Amino acid sequence: MAFDYDLFVIGGGSGGVRAARVAAGETGAKVGLAEMDRYGGTCVIRGCVPKKLMVFASAFPGMMEDAREYGWTVEAGGLDWKAFHARLAGELDRLEGIYRKLLAGPGVETFDARARIKDPHTVELSTGQTVTAKHILIAAGGRPVRPDVPGAELGLVSDDIFHMDALPNNILIVGGGFIACEFACILKGMGANVTLFYRGDQILRGFDDEARDLVAEEMRRKGIDIRTGTNVAELSDGYGGVLVKDTNGAEMVYEKVMFATGRSPNTHDMGLEEVGVELGRYGEIVVDAYSQTKVPSIYAIGDVTNRVNLTPVAIREGMAFVETVFRGNPTPVDHELIPSAVFTQPELGTVGLTEEEAKKQEEVEIYSTSFRPMQTSFIDRADKVLMKLVVSKATRKVLGCHIVAPQAGELIQMAGIAVKMGATKEDFDRTVAVHPTMSEELVTMRAPVR
Repeated sequence: MAFDYDLFVIGGGSGGVRAARVAAGETGAKVGLAEMDRYGGTCVIRGCVPKKLMVFASAFPGMMEDAREYGWTVEAGGLDWKAFHARLAGELDRLEGIYRKLLAGPGVETFDARARIKDPHTVELSTGQTVTAKHILIAAGGRPVRPDVPGAELGLVSDDIFHMDALPNNILIVGGGFIACEFACILKGMGANVTLFYRGDQILRGFDDEARDLVAEEMRRKGIDIRTGTNVAELSDGYGGVLVKDTNGAEMVYEKVMFATGRSPNTHDMGLEEVGVELGRYGEIVVDAYSQTKVPSIYAIGDVTNRVNLTPVAIREGMAFVETVFRGNPTPVDHELIPSAVFTQPELGTVGLTEEEAKKQEEVEIYSTSFRPMQTSFIDRADKVLMKLVVSKATRKVLGCHIVAPQAGELIQMAGIAVKMGATKEDFDRTVAVHPTMSEELVTMRAPVR
């Protein structure tokens, strides 16, 4: 049977675009791609990129305060949200244009349309067009969801933050994961009063306990009102804002409420189950180690599979897909020891096992130190940072590294190389320290704390 395309990709985010352009540009495949929204996907348009730019913007008040303490004459007014937002929108337009060019260069044919699977080799587009392909790759990503509480429609989700007309004077953020905590720090730094509700006993569940405790401590010290053991029971219009009743019976009016309580894969009404693609309990596409579904011609990568929902992972999965399908070199995706960062203030960088996870597997030694960094202790600020290694007693391998500090995301990228290579504690010890730095503590800790 002759097909219109060798590969048809559903989704124009980082993973889908990488797979499409590499398949077309490096293997000569004829490729089509459909995107129903903006090219670049969640990360570029409504996630990592605009969020990180907001992180940068939100850090300036602290920088200027530090500058004054160091002797500089610095005066700053409040953030001009409209000016910042206009520049942000322009940058996102520029990046979307780059993604379109990346596809056009190797000859990927693009369709600005929603796509549904009609059969194992056929895709229906919302334009009414039908196309066929030897292989179909679903890279449709995920979306934020609102909780099932009365009045939830009155709350924002993370996508909406980038489209606000004005910065709110006060905001309630519901959730305790990295998205909730990052936006709490961003909006506080930009000048909003921020309250955060989390139903659990500590924010950032799943991260190392010592690290998450320090992040919470630093967030509170910066003025974020973190209320654990608390959730939203009901929202309603009231008193010029959103009237929130919490699960402890208290009521409060907030100018804005933002839900950061989870994301769902974009698999609704795509015709997947009808053609035999298996979905998991959260709507994710079930795939094997090679990103192949139960239907041999259909593959899926990225957040739509709900494996490791990080942009660099989706890109790796897209590359492994091309290697497997178009180069004849079966390549499973390596999801082990993936470094990641939480862009709170201070940042949290992590790779490998937490102390709690490691202790369940084997005997470990913990090397950990928390201290006031030179830059801010000089001006009598109470900021604290954390450097931590989790080490196997049996093999001496560093099983996990956790950093809470400014620029922890930059630091953990480098530490992640060593951990991925299987470095031992003695390998760290043999490395000469760079002085004076915060990170030198990673190679100077001699005695375990427990």
